[in-house]
Amino acid sequence: MEEELDRYRAPALDKGLDILELLSEQEHGLTRGDIVKALGRKPNEIYRMVERLVARQYLTRSVGGDRYSLSLKLFSLAHRYPPVNRLIAEALPHMHTFAKTAEQSCHLAVYDEGSVVIVAQVDGPGVWGLSIRLGSRVSLLNTGSGHVLLAFQNEQQRARMLSEHREVEGEIPMTAEAINRTLATVTELGHEEMDSLQTAGVFNVSFPILGSDGHAIAALTTPYLRRLDQRSAPSLHEVRSCLQRAATALSMTPPSPT
Repeated sequence: MEEELDRYRAPALDKGLDILELLSEQEHGLTRGDIVKALGRKPNEIYRMVERLVARQYLTRSVGGDRYSLSLKLFSLAHRYPPVNRLIAEALPHMHTFAKTAEQSCHLAVYDEGSVVIVAQVDGPGVWGLSIRLGSRVSLLNTGSGHVLLAFQNEQQRARMLSEHREVEGEIPMTAEAINRTLATVTELGHEEMDSLQTAGVFNVSFPILGSDGHAIAALTTPYLRRLDQRSAPSLHEVRSCLQRAATALSMTPPSPT
């Protein structure tokens, strides 16, 4: 695998991407010297790349000419093809495979302005199932999806999400202590599984879909329904494994050091 990666290395491209990723975390930009120091590269390598990124309008230079920041070009490019649409397009084949194999429905959820929004839904192949309407807003605190979206964030992002939290109809209040305890358990397990707080007889299993920084960008959830008749169906253990495979396939692995 390493030989294959070495074969397709593009050092100049890597340098440019390193600069963009570094500056994406800097509110007030950095000087060229700061960039050189942070990336551990030679000054001439960085200077030429910075100037090309300025020329292509990916970076802007401060009025004084000594600091560089990201422009809005990347933002503009990303929104030519909305990110949620890209996520849904990638997720649906895996969701259909899960539903067919696990014989359960599943849905994809993202965080939005204090609550959780269902952006994709796939029904199981059987006669019975539970589905969530597309576009529905559900609780950030009372759902498996909300728990994994909160648990797999850095402290600052999680605090911001909690401060923006909006109660939905019927939501059961949670204390700060209960929230922290729940999120610690989810982080330790790597997923959430819980009896539904909205519907009797439903057991929710949720896995995070992780971005390259290891933080959750979405949650993949199945409202698991256990069969009581003689029909042989995948067990909870098998369903959990299927859902984990789907979430892992959709997650981004951290970039390798260049």
